[in-house]
Amino acid sequence: MPLFCHRVAEKLPEQSSERWLTLKRHDVAWLLFILILIFTAPETSYQALIILPVLGAFQIIEPRLKFFASKRGQVISVTLKMVLSYLLVGWTHSINSYYHPIFFIPIVSAASTFELLGVVVVTVIIWAAYFSFLLPIYIDYRIYPLTSEQLGVMSIQAIFYGVVAFAVYEQARAKRDEMQRTQEAAQRLAESNKSLREAQASLRRSERLAALGQLTAGLAHELRNPLGTIKASAEMLTKGGLQGRPEVMAEMAGYITSEVDRMNGLVSRFLDFARPLRVRPVRAELQPVVEDVIRQHAELAKSRSVAVSERISHQPFSFEFDPDLLKVALSNLVQNAIQASAAGQNVEIRAEMRDEDVMIFVSDHGHGIDQQHLESIFNPFFTTKAQGVGLGLAIVAKIVDEHRGHMNVFSEVNSGTRFEMTLPKKQQQS
Repeated sequence: MPLFCHRVAEKLPEQSSERWLTLKRHDVAWLLFILILIFTAPETSYQALIILPVLGAFQIIEPRLKFFASKRGQVISVTLKMVLSYLLVGWTHSINSYYHPIFFIPIVSAASTFELLGVVVVTVIIWAAYFSFLLPIYIDYRIYPLTSEQLGVMSIQAIFYGVVAFAVYEQARAKRDEMQRTQEAAQRLAESNKSLREAQASLRRSERLAALGQLTAGLAHELRNPLGTIKASAEMLTKGGLQGRPEVMAEMAGYITSEVDRMNGLVSRFLDFARPLRVRPVRAELQPVVEDVIRQHAELAKSRSVAVSERISHQPFSFEFDPDLLKVALSNLVQNAIQASAAGQNVEIRAEMRDEDVMIFVSDHGHGIDQQHLESIFNPFFTTKAQGVGLGLAIVAKIVDEHRGHMNVFSEVNSGTRFEMTLPKKQQQS
C-alpha cells in the first residue's frame, strides 16, 4: 500500500535538502487528486477550497519530516487527517456531503501504521464522527426528516470503513511480518557467515600447523644427509693417520665445505618458501615475463638440446598480476619441463583468455609423472630427483594460490606433462 510504503521510507536516514525540492510519484498523485476534487466539485465551497489543499499539502510534506516516523508523530498525523476530514464533510452538507469517502485517508493511514488495537480505535472514532452528523446541530429534522434509506446508506458506508480498515491492516501486517522475517533471515545469515569465517580461520590455522610440521620433518630429513657427511669427514680428520696425508685432509675439508654450502642453500630455499608472500598486483603484459623466463633458461635448454617456445593467443595480453612472483612460478615450471625432456624435444609456454580468467600452460613431451605421484608433487620436499629438494612446485602452488588462482596437472608416462595455471584477470586489493 502506498501509505505503508511512505512509513517505511520515513524510517530511512534523512536525506539532503534535495528531497524537499524533488517531486516523487506519490507527490504528483496527490496533486492530481486534490485538483480533480476541486475542479469536479458540483458546487463551490470555500471551506473545501481551503481544506483540500491543506490535506494534500500535508500528505506531500509528511514523508519528508522525520518527526512523523515516530509513534507520537504517527498518532498526531492520523489525528490531524481525521480532523481535516471531519471539517470537510461537516462544512459540505454533513451526511449529504459528497466528500464522506475522505474518511478513508485517515483509516488507510492508521491501518498501514498501527497495530490492531490502534486500528480499531481509529475506526470507532471515525464511525462516531460520521454518525455525529445525525445530531440536530447539523440537521433540522423539521425540514429534512431522516429517512430509513439515508440511515441504511450511512450504515453501509460505515461498514465499508471497517472493511477497508481491516483489509489494509492485514496487508500491512503481512508486509511487516515479511520484512521482519527478511531481517531475521539476514541476521541468521550474518551469524552463519560469522561462524563459517571462524571455522575457516580455525581450519587455516590447523592447515598452517600441519604444513609447519610437514615442512619441519622435510627439512630435518634433507639436513640429515649433509650432516652425516660432515660428521664422517670430521671424524676422518681427527684420525692420527691422516696427519701426513694432506691430499686426503683437503678432500675431507672439501666435503665439509660442499655440504655446508648445500645446507645453507637448503635453508635459504626453505626460508623463501616459508616466508609469507605479499602479492603486489599491477596491470602488466605477460609477454615480457615469458620472454625473460625463456632467456633465463636458454643455456640449460641448449645444453640438453631442448627447444623452448611460446604461443600467446591475444595481443596485447595484459591482466593484473605480480610480474616478479609469476616469473618465479613460470621459471620453476619451465626448468622442470626442460629437465624432464629428452634431446630434440620441445617445451611450450602457451596462454589464452577465458572469460574472467587467464590460462597459462607449460607443456613438455618428456617421460611424464607416475600416476601415484600426481597428488604429491605440490607437497613440500616431495621429489623424485636424486639431487632435488622438492620445493620448486610447492613454491609454484603457493604463488598461484596467493594470486587466488589454482593449478592443474595432466601427465602420462612416456607422453609428457602439461601444467595448467588459472589466474583471475583482476586481483582483489588487500
